[in-house]
Amino acid sequence: MQTPVEMAETGGRTVYVKTVAVTDLPKDVQASVPGRKQLYAVHDEAGEQLALVADRKMAFVLARQHDYAPVAVH
Repeated sequence: MQTPVEMAETGGRTVYVKTVAVTDLPKDVQASVPGRKQLYAVHDEAGEQLALVADRKMAFVLARQHDYAPVAVH
């Protein structure tokens, strides 16, 4: 959960970072990431996927670079 200060800084723009099994992705995406077992998806508050990246840290950096406040989904 964001603190009031974080909400003010980001305008309440929260995104969620979650692990995604490559086997759960479309075949064309699977083919583009050979050897990977998981990726990290960044979703907005409505559940729309905004990004899919190979590295968890990169998912958080990417979100912050676009003025979002990332939160991990367990």
